[in-house]
Amino acid sequence: MVNTVTNPKAEIVSDRWVKATWDEFMALADDPSLEKGRFYYDNHKMRIEMSPVGPIHAHENSIVSNVVRLFATIRNIRIYEYTNCSFRKKGESECQPDIAFYLGDDLNLPPRNNAPVDLNKFDLPTLIVEISSTTLQDDLGYKRLLYERLGVREYWVVNAQTSEVFAFTIADGRSGIVARSQVLEGLEVITVQEALKRSQTEDDGAIARWLLQTFKI
Repeated sequence: MVNTVTNPKAEIVSDRWVKATWDEFMALADDPSLEKGRFYYDNHKMRIEMSPVGPIHAHENSIVSNVVRLFATIRNIRIYEYTNCSFRKKGESECQPDIAFYLGDDLNLPPRNNAPVDLNKFDLPTLIVEISSTTLQDDLGYKRLLYERLGVREYWVVNAQTSEVFAFTIADGRSGIVARSQVLEGLEVITVQEALKRSQTEDDGAIARWLLQTFKI
């Protein structure tokens, strides 16, 4: 059941989608006391995530980031990475994914400032990644719908407990699971999963060397 926020300053309902107007959402998103929260808004509902991030989530985030950056570097793909950045379509949607990547040429990139990226002026990220330690069902469910509506080209959900990666390609407002990335041509999802599994027993340098061998460099 979706709750309703009538006075967002009175009570913060975290880690659940609640009904809210855009103005109610903005009152919380711009509140300095909530600067450590992560904010999502879509289809007249908002979600604020206030749970602390532990080592599993943080390290999985780093491993996925390293796989994508190394693959893009080797394949000479232009790449820009943003961690925990807010992307805003005023009056409609907002998201703050764990990692967002702009990939390829002719990109209308956001400026270097600390404001949320205005999606009415600048391009959407090409690839968005959510690391799920406690939010798996929501990341696979409502957030996936949010990214479908925004029109992100590819969306990955990483189960931090099992190292499983769910990769979705998105087109025409619909998503479908894929075994090979469509925006990083040649990158197999199983390679990302293997890197995550290796991180449980190997250091980051050993994983990087394995990736270089896997990518045939």
